[in-house]
Amino acid sequence: QVQLVESGGGLVQPGGSLRLSCAASGFTFSTYAMSWWRQAPGKKSEMVAQIRNDGQLTDYALSVKGRFYISRDNFNNTLFLQMNNLNTEDTALYRCRKGTGENWYSGFEAWGQGTQVTVSS
Repeated sequence: QVQLVESGGGLVQPGGSLRLSCAASGFTFSTYAMSWWRQAPGKKSEMVAQIRNDGQLTDYALSVKGRFYISRDNFNNTLFLQMNNLNTEDTALYRCRKGTGENWYSGFEAWGQGTQVTVSS
């Protein structure tokens, strides 16, 4: 079955950086779009970044554009999220999701358990 395991979260000061990873298994990783979502306490989950199956097309939420970068390694079945210039509003549980097609227009399914990112001085 589909398994998504996130890692790389932690406590970081404002202005700092983190790199999240999502190890995928149970499906042919290279044939599906992938995405990162986050949920802050008391708020709904929001899509942060998404990437086409071949890694050649990406899309970002306005709140992270220019600071976050999504990428993927289709040989090692891993999704990444490089997060730079973090601020307190980025504090959330970050989770990856598997697409239902090559592009994100097809939607997403499955959730990883998440990795906590806390931005605080």
